[in-house]
Amino acid sequence: MKILVVDDDPLAAAMIAAVLEDLGHTALLAENAIEAAEQLNADSAIALVISDMHMPMVSGIDLFRELRAQGNTLPFILLTGDSPEGLLAQEPRLDACLVKDGSLDELLPPVVAQVLAAPRPAPSAQHSHQT
Repeated sequence: MKILVVDDDPLAAAMIAAVLEDLGHTALLAENAIEAAEQLNADSAIALVISDMHMPMVSGIDLFRELRAQGNTLPFILLTGDSPEGLLAQEPRLDACLVKDGSLDELLPPVVAQVLAAPRPAPSAQHSHQT
C-alpha cells in the first residue's frame, strides 16, 4: 500500500520510509503539510498518512484536522516527541499517536497493520473521485 510520510526532518522521514518498505509498503515523502495535501490530491491510492507533530507552518495535528474538515477519512498516525496520551486526549479522532524515538522501528509496524486493518468510514463525495 502507498503510505504518505510527512516530516520536515529528512533523516527521520527516510527511517520511517525504510520501516514501511520493509513491511512491503510504498512510502511517499512530503516535507510539510502543503506538500502532503498536494500529494493526497494527486494520488488517490494513498492508504495512510503518518505525520510528524512538530513542523514549520502547519503542525501534524493541524494537518489532520484540515484533512478531516475537507472530508478526508484516511487513517492518520501522528508521531511526536511529546506525550502521545496528551495529544490523543486533545484529538481523539487520531487513529494512533506514537512517540518518535529510537524504538519507532519496533513500535510502528504493528500499529500500521492495526490501523490499516480497521474498518473505515466512507470518504465524502468530494474525495471519492478516481484518477
